[in-house]
Amino acid sequence: MDVGLLWHDSGTEDLAAKLARAAKRYHDRFGDKPNVCYVNPSMLPDGDRRVNGIWVRSSPRVLQHHFWLGQEKIEQLAA
Repeated sequence: MDVGLLWHDSGTEDLAAKLARAAKRYHDRFGDKPNVCYVNPSMLPDGDRRVNGIWVRSSPRVLQHHFWLGQEKIEQLAA
């Protein structure tokens, strides 16, 4: 990912609601939709998954309650 947005959300809503807000901010700022979001592994106890059309993946580099959104090439997402 070359360009990304780091978003903090410690609200009580579910992952989908938080991700929707973060994706809207990404779209407002960059004029495009993100296709990947990295979160702390504690937010994905069942592993990586798609939410609202965005691949949500875990990364220990991302702090709890943070979302790192951006765009990756399709072949990178398949890996």
